[in-house]
Amino acid sequence: MLSVLDIFRIGIGPSSSHTVGPMRIAAMFVRALVRSDKLERTAGIAVELQGSLALTGVGHGTIEATILGLCGFAPETTDLEQAASALEAIRAGHLLPLGGVREIGFDPVRDIELAGHVIPSLHPNGMKLAAFDDAGTKLLERTYYSTGGGFVVSEAQLKKPPRQDRVATGAGVPHDFGSAEELLRQCAGTGLSIAELVLANEGAMRPRDRTIAGLDAIARAMDACIDRGLSRRGVLPGGLKVQRRAPDLWDKLSANPQSNEREQLFDWLNCFAMAVNEENASGGRVVTAPTNGAAGIIPAVMRFYCKNVQDEDCQASRRTFLLTAGAIGLLYKQRASISGAEMGCQGEVGVACSMAAGGLAALWGATPEQVASAAEIGMEHNLGLTCDPVGGLVQVPCIERNAIGAVKAVNAARLALHRTAAESCVSLDQVIETMRQTGLDMSTKYKETSQGGLAVNVIEC
Repeated sequence: MLSVLDIFRIGIGPSSSHTVGPMRIAAMFVRALVRSDKLERTAGIAVELQGSLALTGVGHGTIEATILGLCGFAPETTDLEQAASALEAIRAGHLLPLGGVREIGFDPVRDIELAGHVIPSLHPNGMKLAAFDDAGTKLLERTYYSTGGGFVVSEAQLKKPPRQDRVATGAGVPHDFGSAEELLRQCAGTGLSIAELVLANEGAMRPRDRTIAGLDAIARAMDACIDRGLSRRGVLPGGLKVQRRAPDLWDKLSANPQSNEREQLFDWLNCFAMAVNEENASGGRVVTAPTNGAAGIIPAVMRFYCKNVQDEDCQASRRTFLLTAGAIGLLYKQRASISGAEMGCQGEVGVACSMAAGGLAALWGATPEQVASAAEIGMEHNLGLTCDPVGGLVQVPCIERNAIGAVKAVNAARLALHRTAAESCVSLDQVIETMRQTGLDMSTKYKETSQGGLAVNVIEC
């Protein structure tokens, strides 16, 4: 059973699928060694990064994330300075504290292979790990997949056929739904909004106060990321020499906050979205929304339209926003994919735009049908969006793409509020399925491999 708190998770940049996912996978493998009583016999570890994890892994921090996961670091709690010190020590001494408890010989160059030629059939983000004893005998081998948004699964789990009857929620929830159509039917039958219905479902997993606390923690983390991004200047790491632009734009806006220029709305949204994604590109702490590469859209829209975070009404609005957006994200995650390596950027920025549009429409008093319409519009005009990061870095075009996505989300919400149900020709379910089919048809060059598009036509900035 998936939760909206699975869609929004605190982690580190620059990528949920290539940084957060591999860190979790490495930690899962260490736990498997512990459960099988093989950790104390392990003398060596070999990692094979497959497909997109290898092709863009260097720019996405996949190697570093893998090492940190093997050491026992977790994305939610990693201290960035402590992590940097650990990586420096491992590279200098070629010794790795496996699980934080057993020191083994480890050379990242030798023991982590970038197998870009291996494209797994189950998912493009494959990761195979093996443990060996002193004699070189293999003790354990596992293959995992990073499926987007920080979600990870084992090979055995991914081989299981998915249930087609209940994809969004699960048994035991009071308002089960497996599609947008069923979600709207449940809302109509109960008189609940999408946010109210999802909050009731979350109650099947934890007490309501814990869900509320989780949502508030997510909102605070999004705000903190924006604030850090607005205050930090300089050049982003990676070699493209991309300058942080959010702080300068923030200074200009702050100097003239009461401007009557209508287009200044774009500047505020651009500023907040770029602040988040510049933080993400630097490896900072962000919230998957639903991925790191698309992490700026939802926080930017929520920050602009829920400004006073100390006000209780604003807090309630943020919860409504996140619950509604999270419900939409659950549908995409289960009925299609939120992985750029599977769907292209339509599965990341496109989904985030769709989620933000639905969340904002709910804040503006939209009916559940209008919320679904806003989400549909948000995706419809991102269909076919490619993922072609220059240099394998989550910078160009990713940072500006989030700014554009935030503006699109607001416009999608506005359009939906002016539309009646009879005027809608495309349903949310139909656009989700179209995105899935488009992703399957898209050339692998345009799915987070840096082998096509801007990635090959832009050599340096």
